[in-house]
Amino acid sequence: MTGKFATQVCAQEPGIAETAMADIVHAVLSAGEFALFAEFGQQLQLRSGDYLFHSGQAGGTMYVIVSGSIELDFGEDLVVKTLGPQEFFGELGLLIGDHPRSADARATVDSIVLELGHDQFQRLVDRDPGMVAYFLRRTIMRVVSNEQVLIRQLRRRNHDLEAALDNLYVTTHQLTHTRELVRTDELTGLHNRRGLALYLQECRSTDHGAPQGLLLIDCDQFKQVNDEHGHQAGDRVLQSVANILRSVATEDDRACRLGGDEFCLLLRHADRDSLQHAAEFVLSAVQGLLGRVTAHPNICPVSIGVCLLEPHTDWSEWYARADNALYQAKRLGGNRLHWSRAATAKP
Repeated sequence: MTGKFATQVCAQEPGIAETAMADIVHAVLSAGEFALFAEFGQQLQLRSGDYLFHSGQAGGTMYVIVSGSIELDFGEDLVVKTLGPQEFFGELGLLIGDHPRSADARATVDSIVLELGHDQFQRLVDRDPGMVAYFLRRTIMRVVSNEQVLIRQLRRRNHDLEAALDNLYVTTHQLTHTRELVRTDELTGLHNRRGLALYLQECRSTDHGAPQGLLLIDCDQFKQVNDEHGHQAGDRVLQSVANILRSVATEDDRACRLGGDEFCLLLRHADRDSLQHAAEFVLSAVQGLLGRVTAHPNICPVSIGVCLLEPHTDWSEWYARADNALYQAKRLGGNRLHWSRAATAKP
């Protein structure tokens, strides 16, 4: 098919445009086009593995495969194209001039290609402008189609990225929730023993240092509440104690349920007066709830062991001193606070 005749037929029969669109991904020259390009193109012989150009490299020529095959690798996760005889590529470098290559072009087997620069292409135009016009039309359609494919790929990639971010958010939320469950007492919402251990570890790894004060709290007559009113009433008592301790604790402090009806309150910044005030507040809040008449008990008296902490010692020693003070408070009848002897001793 000659150039002028091809142009006329293309105008008369829309099916030719559809055929050209079908050939866009693998742009194949017709026999007439190939013969015309072969007349003016310069033959290059390539060994298997040789590169014609690399991605990003400026180019001003196009290529037609005579024999063998050329692989176009666009990088990342894009499809690698393998082209065979009479297929062409690199035409944007020829038409635009010094256009950055969008792929690596490598011979997969021993191959022969035609290389056409501006001078050779101008001679093509002079020889058969109609055929070249039809070729350019197909080339433009190919560029448009490739842009549409790229847009679809970018949209799909954005969709995949959004899905990945959503999954990451959900996973992070789940991990955070799991971490909180691991360190939190389910009934009261206070930290449990593991949460306490992590808090102490965090304290020692920061510039704030170890806590300075400890209240060890134990419910008086708690077994009696469970025996006479049931475990639901006992749970309400524990939750009430937890709410009181939560109201005392600042952002830097930590209120914990150690197990059963035993609680503790660690104060990051404390002296004797502030510890005394915190313990008295707990006792006062408990007395206030005890004064309310309800069908079932929501609170019971508590005993508190109080001690100031020495930063060079650890939790086991802190607990032992506070527990000894708590025992003395219980021995004196409960519903009171008692200081550790070491804490009350004058320096």
